[in-house]
Amino acid sequence: MNWRKPLGIATLLFAATFHTFAQDNLIHALKSNVSDSSKNQFVFTEVINLETTSVKDQGSSGTCWSYSGNSFLESEMIRMGRQPVEISQIFTAYYTYLEKAKNFMRLHGGQSQGQGGQLHDVLTIYRRYGAVPQEAYTGLLDGQTRNNFSEMSGVLESMNESIAKNKTLSKSWQKAITGVMDAYLGTPPQIFTYKGKSYTPRSWADQVVGIHPDDYVGISSFDAYPYYKPFVLLIPDNWSFESFYNVQMRDLTDIIDHALKTGYTVAWATDVSEKYFSWKNGVAYVPAKELAAMSKEEQKDMFNGPKAEGTKSPAERQAAFDDYRTTDDHGMHIVGISRDQNGKEYYIVKNSWGTSNDYQGYMYVTKEFVRYKTISILLHKDAIQKEIRGKLNMG
Repeated sequence: MNWRKPLGIATLLFAATFHTFAQDNLIHALKSNVSDSSKNQFVFTEVINLETTSVKDQGSSGTCWSYSGNSFLESEMIRMGRQPVEISQIFTAYYTYLEKAKNFMRLHGGQSQGQGGQLHDVLTIYRRYGAVPQEAYTGLLDGQTRNNFSEMSGVLESMNESIAKNKTLSKSWQKAITGVMDAYLGTPPQIFTYKGKSYTPRSWADQVVGIHPDDYVGISSFDAYPYYKPFVLLIPDNWSFESFYNVQMRDLTDIIDHALKTGYTVAWATDVSEKYFSWKNGVAYVPAKELAAMSKEEQKDMFNGPKAEGTKSPAERQAAFDDYRTTDDHGMHIVGISRDQNGKEYYIVKNSWGTSNDYQGYMYVTKEFVRYKTISILLHKDAIQKEIRGKLNMG
């Protein structure tokens, strides 16, 4: 983990989490969460599987939030009847890192850094800077085929900390930050050609993608705050201190179910550090028996077919967050529902770690896991049922 001593307002936040890790390190940490014959012992039947674009690979970068957030926007294009196109994830990341650096200076260095972000950052950058197609800005230079932000991230963090120590900031510090990103990622285009027509990032976002950022809302569930009111989610990667609507724990999956049944996908931020999350086997659930109480044989068999599942209360969900058992690790994209051979429902989840797992980049995640381990979800406000929208005073 990229730990650093909290300063100033950052004392309200726990140290930077797995989410700022490169993909390779995260998969390495999860490599033991594997059962030998998992896929052969599950039979999944699709109930809902909404259309989305292809699975991507974020490479060695902590940009899952950008990959999952832009995947979500691509599915929104499909839902709206538009021709989907891969949106440049690194364009979003570039300007997020610039905006994050601005906040870092305003807080005199008292904020977490790192590669991580939140799903709503995709909308923030879309609103402020627009968007570009992947073909116009890949962030890959010198024959690179995969993102690798490790060296760049270290340089940026050191520069930001050094700049923040000055009593008065120069007028050129932002040029220094963007200069580093330009060297590692290339300079984002201010004008480009797409399908024979010239665009700026703003005009391409408005005319081709066509989403309206104000139509989307972030939702979470924590017992420490009043329900059905907005609250600021205190995690390091919420660098812009955005507010989320707080709903009951059970509402999380009720909202997701309603969204999927009415044609809306959902962007999902969650904890994936648990032993009962298996990337390789493509399954996540909440075991009925605590891991410490399992025998070695039971642990090896965890993902070999459907298993009995436990339930968690809102108080247990809150406690897991407060003592760091639930951390802000990863962003993914919920696109459907499937049932196993016993009739139990799982969400179909699109990941951004390539296609090397048992389900070619997708996962099957139980509703109990989502209720227990969700950090937040992002979706169109019209995807929320009227009853809950009324409680949230959304109209």
